[in-house]
Amino acid sequence: MKNIYAVVLVCLVLLSVLSCGSHAVGTHVIPLSRAHAHNDYEHDRPLYDVLDHGFNSVEADIFLVGDDLYVAHNRRDITPERTLRRLYLDPLRERVKHNDGRVFQKGSQFTLLIDIKTGAIGTYKALDKILAEYREIFTSFGPDGRSGKAVLAIISGNRPREFMESQKIRYAGCDGRLKDLQSGYSADLIPIISDNWRNHFKWNGTGDMPAKEHDKLREIVQKAHKKGRIVRFWSTPDNPSPAREALWSELLSAGVDLINTDDLEGLRQFLLANRTR
Repeated sequence: MKNIYAVVLVCLVLLSVLSCGSHAVGTHVIPLSRAHAHNDYEHDRPLYDVLDHGFNSVEADIFLVGDDLYVAHNRRDITPERTLRRLYLDPLRERVKHNDGRVFQKGSQFTLLIDIKTGAIGTYKALDKILAEYREIFTSFGPDGRSGKAVLAIISGNRPREFMESQKIRYAGCDGRLKDLQSGYSADLIPIISDNWRNHFKWNGTGDMPAKEHDKLREIVQKAHKKGRIVRFWSTPDNPSPAREALWSELLSAGVDLINTDDLEGLRQFLLANRTR
């Protein structure tokens, strides 16, 4: 009889553990609201490596082939199993389901940046239909403004801006460039300013940042935030070095919202070491 009770007790404990595990996913991970994974699909475990490192923003390039969307850096890299649904949308929906309506249970809104590599209008229309199937997790934009959900989709690359602006309801915004800082477009259409660092700054992290560039960076962030937009730069130094950390420190200090990297562990360690900033 004692053995039976022991077995029952073990089973109850296991069921309790399994139940807790299915309810909340990744609760041991510290969410890093300013970490953006560039070209995430090139990692061993697309999306999952990002989530395990606490990144709150991820980027995927897509190609329209037939009626479906495939994730790859180049067309020659496309394989049948690497669809946007399978690599990102289905896992995100499942994660949100088990995390009280969020990607990270104690985190902020997650950003999925989708870089369109094929024709703007055709690819976006296909994407729009697919995102609508996942409307329970994606922030939407309609006549009554923005309806926030767990994930904010941002369209980059070939962006059909005018078509998106004409939609009554959509499930994504698009990114802008620095030239859009003072544009009349709303933050609902352009929620993020995203641009190539090297097109606007000469400083690469070596030595002191020139005073003019120091002030310019902060002015960019202030103008974007005043319009309700966030800021990200790509093509910043990404090889482990003092220069990279110096530049990351400046981005952090200036209030740049998303720091771009392919080095998940490197940026994770940097942000954890600088959590008070």
